[in-house]
Amino acid sequence: MGRDLFRLLNPRAIAVIGGGAWCASILKAAEMIGYEGEIFPVHPEGKVIAGRQAVRRLAEWDGPIDAAFIGVNRNATIEVVRELRALGSGGAVCFASGFSEAGAELADGANLQAELVAAAGDMPILGPNCYGFINALEGAAIWPDQHGCQRVERGVAILAQSSNIAINLTMQKRALPIAYVVACGNMAQTSQAQIAMALLEDPRVTAIGLHIEGFGDTAEWHALALKAAAKGIPLVALKVGKSEHAQAATVSHTASLAGSHAGANALLARLGIARVPDIPCFLETLKLLHTVGRLDTQSLATISCSGGEASLAADTAHGRALSFPPLSAAQRAALFDALGPKVALANPLDYHTYIWRDTARMSDTFAALAGPETGMTLAIVDYPHTDAADWACATEAVLEAARSTGRPYGVVATLPELMPLGVAARFMAAGVVPFMGLTEAITAVEAAAQPATVTPEPPLTGGALGPAETLSEHASKAELARFGVPVPASLRITALEGLDKQLAGLTFPLVLKAEGMAHKSDAGGVALGLMTAQDALDAAKTMGGTSWLIEEMATGTVAELLIGVTRDEAHGLLLTLGAGGVLTELLADTVSLLMPVSAQDIKQALTQLKCAPLLTGYRGKPAANIDAITSAILALQDYVVAHAPHIGEVEINPLLCTPDRAVAVDALIRKATP
Repeated sequence: MGRDLFRLLNPRAIAVIGGGAWCASILKAAEMIGYEGEIFPVHPEGKVIAGRQAVRRLAEWDGPIDAAFIGVNRNATIEVVRELRALGSGGAVCFASGFSEAGAELADGANLQAELVAAAGDMPILGPNCYGFINALEGAAIWPDQHGCQRVERGVAILAQSSNIAINLTMQKRALPIAYVVACGNMAQTSQAQIAMALLEDPRVTAIGLHIEGFGDTAEWHALALKAAAKGIPLVALKVGKSEHAQAATVSHTASLAGSHAGANALLARLGIARVPDIPCFLETLKLLHTVGRLDTQSLATISCSGGEASLAADTAHGRALSFPPLSAAQRAALFDALGPKVALANPLDYHTYIWRDTARMSDTFAALAGPETGMTLAIVDYPHTDAADWACATEAVLEAARSTGRPYGVVATLPELMPLGVAARFMAAGVVPFMGLTEAITAVEAAAQPATVTPEPPLTGGALGPAETLSEHASKAELARFGVPVPASLRITALEGLDKQLAGLTFPLVLKAEGMAHKSDAGGVALGLMTAQDALDAAKTMGGTSWLIEEMATGTVAELLIGVTRDEAHGLLLTLGAGGVLTELLADTVSLLMPVSAQDIKQALTQLKCAPLLTGYRGKPAANIDAITSAILALQDYVVAHAPHIGEVEINPLLCTPDRAVAVDALIRKATP
């Protein structure tokens, strides 16, 4: 984490090691970005590469080497890295593949990667299997392909784990100033989080976009989030991997369904990093963050001269963490003065075309909609690609409205191709966001308005779990009870003789469960409401088996919850809260958080459940005891924290919630042997 990447990312002298088209492309890419430092090829035959005479050995270069592109095979790469380190180089980009990213296809890949890291020592390297970087602020590039970057004075940084995606992102034509593009490769030594932390040191970086395939060390990401928050630099993530994969070793059927997608969401939320779904939204969000920064409230207003566009805006925002604030009395008065009585005043606003070409009245209208309770105001304007001269009034009106109100303003072309680049550049210069695409614009507003608080405590680490065993329900409850999780008074019986005496210490009504039976409720392995020892005896004989768990039955239940903890190897220990009971899978009503969590985190998560009204008293029924629920979950967390390296999964389903208490009436634990 402490490696200095400054020389590597801001090189004054670059060595290009190897021959062929890739190395020639490095020289051309540097020229394309206007590199003014020294760049020299290195080839044992002393070739002329892209018009430049190569030196035969690195040692022949008389001067410092700030950065190097290593374009030789994987075995030779290790020796070159070792030599660069000895020469005091500032760092290197390792282009070759065939290291650990090759997996089982190349059995020695992991060993070679370990050799590569050892050879580099403290000298930073990007990759291997890496395209390198572009620094459009200083005009430096180590990039073996075409790119679309141009010199900028300030802009966003983009870090991609896919080199091809990085190439494509440089080609964007959305008026987004890109300061850095870094392809991270397989990150043998220098991680994506470490690179981002280095870029935070450049005051010209306005926001950082992260294309993420996997996180790696979550503690590093937590450190990055804290540093970014301290510097006021927003982060946005395009995290791939939404599909859910079955976890063969799980016992519980529902908490494990949270999977890696929910784990990634929980981690990003914990870090205060907004997640967007695709590349266009990624770029538009970065554009917003570069232009106006984070938004101060989760609301928006839209204005257009079409009721159809107003409806589209409302529908696009539906279901998102955004609201359309109603117009205030002052706004209504200002809009009425500008528009007259023929326009229905609302947010979203269709202002018709009565005032088209009257720039002053259009400016007043646009300004009136940008109220103090509105996070961002969006004017929907599609510029025709035939003759857009008649749309100049809209451009001037938006610019004046943004200037006069000082509130965040954007212009949205519903079709990306209907935002002229010249107009977009003018908006950007004035601090107005030129959005290309309505869905992309509203996604960007939602992301920029998302609360960006970073949880001070890093998440518990995940990692692989060794061979594990599943405890019985009785044993699981006993372990949890020792940490304060409320469980019913119970008794495990292995013989039915003298059952009345065995049950003397329990209070009726009782519940009887057959042990060793999966999905007991479906298979007839559970009997409820037993009022006598004879009822219990009859039920045990009916369901069969050789051992049973009998316990006091909780009454007065107002809601059933699922409380699950799963080990997400990539993200940590994932706490899932949801609607519990036999309909858990059908309801699919869950919220996931990475542990550890606070009481406030739990209470906030419970409000996000669809079944939340049951907890607060639905249709006149009693409310559940939220403090008791929270205490039970925190007690479960105490158990998990105490056994964190060994926990595979813990599930309570259901946690019965009454007006007075919360009690775990079913529980399972899967854990590795210490």
